[in-house]
Amino acid sequence: MSKVTENPTIENRKADHIRINLEKDVQFPRLTTGLERYRFLHRALPELNLNEIDTSVHLLGKTIASPILISSMTGGTDMAYRINQNLAQAAQTHNIAMGLGSQRAGLKNPTVAYTFQVRNVAPAILLFANVGAVQFNYGYGLDECQRVVDMIEADALILHFNVLQEAVQPEGDINFAGLLDKVEAVCKKLPVPVIAKEVGWGFSEQDVRKLANAGVSAIDVAGSGGTSWSEVEYHRAPTAFHARVAASFADWGIPTAEAVQYAKQGAPHLPIIASGGLRDGIDIAKCIALGACVGGMAGPFLKAADQSVEAVDQLIRETATQIRIAMLCSGADSIAALQQTPLLRV
Repeated sequence: MSKVTENPTIENRKADHIRINLEKDVQFPRLTTGLERYRFLHRALPELNLNEIDTSVHLLGKTIASPILISSMTGGTDMAYRINQNLAQAAQTHNIAMGLGSQRAGLKNPTVAYTFQVRNVAPAILLFANVGAVQFNYGYGLDECQRVVDMIEADALILHFNVLQEAVQPEGDINFAGLLDKVEAVCKKLPVPVIAKEVGWGFSEQDVRKLANAGVSAIDVAGSGGTSWSEVEYHRAPTAFHARVAASFADWGIPTAEAVQYAKQGAPHLPIIASGGLRDGIDIAKCIALGACVGGMAGPFLKAADQSVEAVDQLIRETATQIRIAMLCSGADSIAALQQTPLLRV
């Protein structure tokens, strides 16, 4: 366990989360993404020109140059501001999508709202606001959703579902009853699209179908196999009791490869964002072949952004190049073609 702040504020908790993710091993101990069980069928004669492969994706009203999302991570602290600025500046350069971390800290304390704001360096990117769906049971509603969208001039709103994380936090919000109707009400009235996002344990097909019927515009599966937030909370635990409870859930969840397929089955008409343990462009390409249209990464981008804008830029260029080469070597000239490319199960 790490030393954490007594009676933490939201800002303290966000600072703990950044520090723990950078300093500790918070990966799933045994559970993997499942992507290692899939391989592309190599095409020695793809009849394609690498330079002519189209990696662009039209998502939620904007076209991005490559199917890469910088997944939601942080905000609310000075360190988070620096990280978000570095991420956004590189995202603007490469025209990829970006999500912000949960903005509740900015609502509760407007003096930290600036830590989420990145339009000064990224005026044109596809940008996602973010708030926890459980907050609908703690006084939040359409007004708060509109405020977080306005706070960062977002193109869409992520509602994140983090039931296990909240349950193992001593200060967690644990009333998840009756949320679906409240999600539906926001989807009907909010003027921007709503994305339903897990945070690392995946959605079942049943839950995806319910969310699609409630009116969400996209699903971010955020499956298991990458960062385990119960492991993060283990390192924050104030007592041995809380640490043991959190540690017992270290390998809980739906692996990302399975979660993508559940989402495709539950909402075949919706864009699916794959995230949760993706580490490179080949992982993203595999997820697209399984049914996603975009792949999101958090951990690799957090480490890069802690270094510099240049490190983020390099990571984006490497990831985009890996996707393009995977498409060439599997015979896919577009993202639509990649979505129809069969994978070998090994």
